[in-house]
Amino acid sequence: MAFNIKKFFGSGDITSEDEYYTLSVEEAAKEETGEGSKMILLEPRAFSESQQIADYLKKRNTVVVNLKRVTPDQGKRIIDFVSGCLYAIGGSMQKLGDGIFLCTPKNINVQGKMTEEEDSKVRRTKNITEDF
Repeated sequence: MAFNIKKFFGSGDITSEDEYYTLSVEEAAKEETGEGSKMILLEPRAFSESQQIADYLKKRNTVVVNLKRVTPDQGKRIIDFVSGCLYAIGGSMQKLGDGIFLCTPKNINVQGKMTEEEDSKVRRTKNITEDF
């Protein structure tokens, strides 16, 4: 169902329908009132579930993907597929932990970063002190 976004929202900051991906009129109205955003938590069991992740992202939802239920090869394929989707929609991905990724469309801003560097420093220090 195609519609004129500028006519629907007025002359706001909207420049094209592409900025709203595949939102219907109802979803666009929910987004305008702040009721449309969701955070989806997923634990895919196979690569075939990658499309579901992409579909949620296209609808401007945030997705947390936990890869603990797939093999490392399938996990890599899923991340590659989702990375391509995020590139296409202007989104971003951040690693939260071992096999856990935060995937956000461009309408979501994430502040801060999760680092594993300090954990590895602590482990190295612990190993050094245990050796003595």
